Amino acid sequence: MNYTINPGVFELNPRLHFGILIGKGLNNSVSTSLDVDSMRNAENHVRQIIKEEELRSLPIIQEYRNTMEKAGINPNKYPASTEAMLKRVIKGNSLPTINALVDLCNVVSLENQISLGGHDLRDIHQDLSVCFSKGTERFLPFGAKEYETVEEGELVFTSGDIVQTRKWIWRQSELGKMTLDTKDVFFQLVGFEDNEGSSLIRALDSLEKLIKGRFGGTCQRYIVKQGNQNIEF
Repeated sequence: MNYTINPGVFELNPRLHFGILIGKGLNNSVSTSLDVDSMRNAENHVRQIIKEEELRSLPIIQEYRNTMEKAGINPNKYPASTEAMLKRVIKGNSLPTINALVDLCNVVSLENQISLGGHDLRDIHQDLSVCFSKGTERFLPFGAKEYETVEEGELVFTSGDIVQTRKWIWRQSELGKMTLDTKDVFFQLVGFEDNEGSSLIRALDSLEKLIKGRFGGTCQRYIVKQGNQNIEF
């Protein structure tokens, strides 16, 4: 299976880096008390280091917002999921517990203030792409049973003509959601540099450790960026 970034995406922001982890043979479970404690600790850490009025000025959040604006997406109406999650936490609200895999992915996202999406591979049957929609794609909203159409020219993450994430990194589909039965996952993280110590590399390291340690799986790891726009896995 291939994963490709359309060259036009890098015209929006040539600094884009996509961190990809393919986790196989994961053993997911309900969240333990330790998992929940990790999430609450991450929430408290965010509240200590980020003020609500400073959220949009964080360099990585600015990069997400600027990239979305260049793609014709209003980041106020369709904020990156990471920004929305951080805002919710900073306001004092706790994230719901879903299952260990979802909750600990949220921990990694909170700790590094980075976009992180996990997609169950059993729902993915065609090549993956970050691209601009043709207008023939369909999207199944989270919790819905009926597909909706996607207008032409929208920046999306797709599997063939099925949209996995709308408005770039705004909202994931019902298809591919991680459940207790999830075994194999395509993880996509979005950052803007891949030097040692960057938020992307720190997040990839943490997630890889979880895949192998907490969930007993195996892992393939890739960086996709300008000049290296395609991988096969």
